[in-house]
Amino acid sequence: MKIPLAWLQLTHERMRLLIAMAGIGFANLLMFMQFGFRDALFESAVVLHRRIQGDVFLLSPESTALIAMDSFSNRRLYQSAGVAGVEAIYPLYIDFALWKNPETKATRGIMVLGINPMDDFLDLPGLADAKHQIQREDAVLFDRLSRPEFGPIPDLFATAESVTTEANEKRLTVVGLFDLGASFGADGNVIASETTFLNIFTNRDAGQIEIGVIELAETANPEAVIRRLKQHLPEDVLVLSRAEFIAFEKDYWETGTAIGFIFTLGAGMGFIVGVVIVYQILYSDVADHLPEYATLKAMGYGDRYLLTVVFQQAIILALIGYAPGLGISSLLYVLTAQGTSLPMAMTASKALTVLFLTVVMCMGSGAIAVRKLSAADPADIF
Repeated sequence: MKIPLAWLQLTHERMRLLIAMAGIGFANLLMFMQFGFRDALFESAVVLHRRIQGDVFLLSPESTALIAMDSFSNRRLYQSAGVAGVEAIYPLYIDFALWKNPETKATRGIMVLGINPMDDFLDLPGLADAKHQIQREDAVLFDRLSRPEFGPIPDLFATAESVTTEANEKRLTVVGLFDLGASFGADGNVIASETTFLNIFTNRDAGQIEIGVIELAETANPEAVIRRLKQHLPEDVLVLSRAEFIAFEKDYWETGTAIGFIFTLGAGMGFIVGVVIVYQILYSDVADHLPEYATLKAMGYGDRYLLTVVFQQAIILALIGYAPGLGISSLLYVLTAQGTSLPMAMTASKALTVLFLTVVMCMGSGAIAVRKLSAADPADIF
């Protein structure tokens, strides 16, 4: 069994090969982390959207994202109930309050969701069993996946079965827990009844809501119902399908802020770093073995064969450098998810994307490095 010349060239100097693997792995790590943070941003931004069981959504045209919702009259939601195909309607209040850590007394902004405890449109673990308890005035449910800066609420609740604290200087009692998770826009979440919500935000009008959730009949045609809603309702509300509702949020973070651009730029910088590292390795290898390449030319091997050897080296470097980058990145994803409560996870599409970029990175470097082979002239060297 013949051993490829490209592999023999790379393994001839083990230290150079290890440096190349480390460099490519570092470039992979940069790309993986940037893509991971970007995807975590988008996914965390729409976790609540995916948990709302609705088919059509009403928003104010002035709303830009979940963290910057403008309210609109709930009359629009009640008007939509009379449109053919609409099965049920649910109002959702959203605002941010200053939550006081019950131990340190430090305050931090937390997102408060106001709902009717009798409504069943939020698919959140733990909510179904506990939401009847928020019928009590000034009782709330706390997101156990919130960041720890809000206090050890889950631990305190497990020992005392209720935790008393404040939000916007309003005394509240945590009577249950649910699971939602932090996002780039909200570090923590609380669910309250409509009455408690309005007690927390005393300047709010009970007739103003942030999201109108519409559930359609099973036999209804969503597109037809949306057309009827747009015709029936004034232009002071947006009528969005479920897909549009999710895209609305993602579009804000991707194009309305610099965050999405920054993460994409970071991945591009990782790619460039990899190109430079691989180019230096391949260029040095070609330069160091120029007499050997000249000898091969003298023996009758053409430029095409020599170019093939260099490109084979590039592909080998891409594959052996990718493996440690993938492994370390997967570990960092787990640690980051545990430390930030963000949904960072290694996916097949992400792994294949970085693998493709790594191969392109190495092949591009090889294409630049092979220019040195034009100097491999036996007459000049010998």
